Amino acid sequence: MDFAPDARTVELIGEVGAFMDEFVYPAEPVLAEQLEDPKREPWAVPPVVGELRAAAKARGLWNLFFVDKHSLPGELGAGLTNLQYAPLAELTGRSVLLAPAAFNCAAPDTGNMELLAQFGSAGQRERWLRPLLDGTIRSAFAMTEPEVASSDATNITTRIERDGDEYVVNGRKWYITGAMNPDCKVFIVMGKTDPAAEAHRQQSMILVPRDTPGVHVLRGMRVFGYQDADHGGHAEILFEDVRVPADHLIGAEGTGFAIAQARLGPGRIHHCMRALGIAERALELTCRRVNSRIAFGRPLADQGVVQDWIAEARVRIEQARLLVLKTAWLMDTVGNRGAHTEIQAIKIAVPSTVEWILDKAVQAHGAAGVSQDTVLAQLWAGNRTLRLADGPDEVHRRSLARRELKKYR
Repeated sequence: MDFAPDARTVELIGEVGAFMDEFVYPAEPVLAEQLEDPKREPWAVPPVVGELRAAAKARGLWNLFFVDKHSLPGELGAGLTNLQYAPLAELTGRSVLLAPAAFNCAAPDTGNMELLAQFGSAGQRERWLRPLLDGTIRSAFAMTEPEVASSDATNITTRIERDGDEYVVNGRKWYITGAMNPDCKVFIVMGKTDPAAEAHRQQSMILVPRDTPGVHVLRGMRVFGYQDADHGGHAEILFEDVRVPADHLIGAEGTGFAIAQARLGPGRIHHCMRALGIAERALELTCRRVNSRIAFGRPLADQGVVQDWIAEARVRIEQARLLVLKTAWLMDTVGNRGAHTEIQAIKIAVPSTVEWILDKAVQAHGAAGVSQDTVLAQLWAGNRTLRLADGPDEVHRRSLARRELKKYR
């Protein structure tokens, strides 16, 4: 396993890093100011996000996540491998509220684009994938429901029923990321087409344009009090007798669960790649803070407990990064299925590691760490949700343990 970046990756690291220095980091206070503007429409994406997207696209730093095997002729995309993309995604994680969106590499659009590239029909790719790749629209993925334990996707109750040349969708979803974004034009909805089928063949996925009659965006959901408006917010949505043409079904009936699993693999590693950048930023902020603050007659950096935090943070970041790189390498060489164990391992390890580092960063900053004057509180809130998103820790641990035990039976 050789994780050394190749020449193209080194070049892109330089270009992405320069863009971060020139455009993204200076835009962070602008984002904070625009989010606090009392004249801003609720859930409207701050203008600085659009400005960064235009600048990144003009420089060809666009769709970096889009892996070669899913590339389509004539589409916009860097055509990188997972291993090539990993250090770039980590760089974007250093300013996770701005950079992923700036490069058109933000969830849930990335997963939706991968899904459409792999499973969508030619017509679906032309109508939805092309504008998503071009950045002219945004999208959302509607799976989680408020009334059931959605960590078990077989529990979902939303119905997708065939009626002649149409499907009728009925159900309620929530925490649908990106759905409050005014540019979100389509939902990929997971529901049951055949409740009587085998448990993992009951579900299907269907494309529902946002402006379809019967689609009711009920409210924006907050995360630990934050709107996440810079990401387009999270919505609760009611689908009430929503009719869409039959050709909006993705793949065949009964393939929704398998498609979801295929989508979640890349999504999980992308989250972990970016989370490493969050950890690096938090550690940097911690080091700067403890070098500049005096307590009991000497810098906080001289305190043994603080030095323990910093040393432990560096060890944990390096361990997590190696596991992420191994996972990326396996996905490139043996496929997502062959990397299943490692994908679950990073989903367990990385968010918890980053949560620990953020917690120490907050502690080092004292009251400032929980205030709106630093980004740490919001980063902690966002990272904490990763222990729930794309499968909670407990589900991944259960699955990983069963696979390990199976070796000895």
